[in-house]
Amino acid sequence: MEGQSAHVSHAKDALVHKLAQKMKNRTVMVVSIKSLPSAQFQDIKKKIRSHANIEVTKKSLIDFALDHSGVKELDKLVPFVEDCSALLFSDMDAFEISSILADNKSPSKAKAGDVAPFDIEVKAGPTDLLPGPDISALSAVGLIPKVEGGKISILQNKVLVKVGEKVTDKVASIMAKLNIIPFEVGIEPIAAFMDGVVYDNVKIDKKATLEELETVYSRVLPFAVEIGYVNDLTLDYILAKASLHEKAIEGLVQSSEGTE
Repeated sequence: MEGQSAHVSHAKDALVHKLAQKMKNRTVMVVSIKSLPSAQFQDIKKKIRSHANIEVTKKSLIDFALDHSGVKELDKLVPFVEDCSALLFSDMDAFEISSILADNKSPSKAKAGDVAPFDIEVKAGPTDLLPGPDISALSAVGLIPKVEGGKISILQNKVLVKVGEKVTDKVASIMAKLNIIPFEVGIEPIAAFMDGVVYDNVKIDKKATLEELETVYSRVLPFAVEIGYVNDLTLDYILAKASLHEKAIEGLVQSSEGTE
């Protein structure tokens, strides 16, 4: 037993030393692999291995390695480490790595207990389901089914799960039957140490960011046209606006001349 204990201790020390050496990379990131199937995890690791390396080990060893890395600021990552955490190491910018991780996610069916990231809605229309027990199952979650052309159709749009709510067993089963796949699974960035600074939010939501940019653009463009700010995007609008003003002035002049 004593020899076995010494072997375990030596293996632990070697692993901690290995992690500490990797912490010399520009970016050290705590990531979550919660609910990520092993096959998909290995696939993502393979895809990003030219950019980053990921080490999965016990939480206690990650905490110990962060505390004894020789870099004082790294211990600020300890509160972000959970049982489903791993460490990612890279010489790239942390936000670049986060973007790469965002691009390497896989569709995932809903499971009971999952929290909806947005309203999950079933649209009215035909399904591939045959008449039978599924009619009762659909009705049980608030859908209105009807048999049409030998198959079940949904008569009205229905939000099955509102954003922030948990998916139930019944709803998860119905979504699977209707081939609704609302989730994505992948390696999730939690916090990162880069260039001497700890960032507690490095997750990048590309879809949300693009939507926000589109919203801002839709507001900024009319404002730029209104104040006469000329660039490649506003020039055509400003000229069109000037043309309308010109016609309006001509109309006023002609009207004025006609009254003399």
